Amino acid sequence: MKKVKLIEVRSELGAGTRGAGMGIDALKVACLDKQSDFFKRFNSIAVPDLNYTLFDKDVFPTAHHIDSILSILKSVSNTVAQTLEFGMFPLVLAGDHSNAAGTIAGIKKTYPDKTLGVIWVDAHADIHSPYTTPSGNVHGMALAIALNEDNLASKKNDPAPETIFFWESLKRVGIDGPKLKPEHLVYIVVRDTEEEEDYLMQKYGIKDFGYKEFKNKGAEQVAREALELLRDCDLIYVSFDVDSMDPKFSQGTGTPVEVGLRVDEARELCCHLVHDPRVCCYEMVEINPTLDTENTMAENAFDILEATTAAILDRESRSGAA
Repeated sequence: MKKVKLIEVRSELGAGTRGAGMGIDALKVACLDKQSDFFKRFNSIAVPDLNYTLFDKDVFPTAHHIDSILSILKSVSNTVAQTLEFGMFPLVLAGDHSNAAGTIAGIKKTYPDKTLGVIWVDAHADIHSPYTTPSGNVHGMALAIALNEDNLASKKNDPAPETIFFWESLKRVGIDGPKLKPEHLVYIVVRDTEEEEDYLMQKYGIKDFGYKEFKNKGAEQVAREALELLRDCDLIYVSFDVDSMDPKFSQGTGTPVEVGLRVDEARELCCHLVHDPRVCCYEMVEINPTLDTENTMAENAFDILEATTAAILDRESRSGAA
């Protein structure tokens, strides 16, 4: 039976709005308020962040702070790989979603010969590159890094040579080349995309379970179908961005988007997904308490985190008993 290990990544270098680096501590406040022992039950490791570099002048307009993000992704990748090598289940709590590229790299570093599937529960597709980004925020590039995808067909920016150097380096973290194939990526409730991202989703036929489809089918059915789409994958990584939820449950995230999951729907979805024995890692990102009142987002996210972790442990206890 695998033990859960918490990996805390406070980096918010990839976000456009400041404050996601405090998301993990907001979760801990929510845990204390609920009088839960969650953060005492599991070993945790904190990946050093470089958030102090946010005070430096940014010299990468098409990929802000990409030099520091490279260091972060290497650290995340190594920490996830080490956790997996020790036979533990990495449960990653991160600031912004760019960190997920490091998580994916760490899984592939550990299992280079296994086929990895990714389920991305998010309002955004995060499949931009420095060549296509409208904002320059690297949290919108995590999946392009994992896919080794520049999307030059939709190019609208001319990144500087230094930016391209770091971008190519990001794509080599963990192992060289793509960590993921487009047919092994499934989106759930992605609903705020740019045309450059739409182009790739259409080109590769990447499935997105929109919220209307989610409502019609329900969490359990969508989870079942998403996992079935990844039937050829040996391992699955589930990434949960809290902006997949509807803003009325909280404004406490940097890029809220209307018409998203309710808290109970998100909780049910995550629990069904992690019950699959192939799920080897779960990540929760983008909680920003500076945009919130009463720590609402972190309290909602903590409910989801606690239930999802229980589902992972339930699954592990059954496999251990088998």
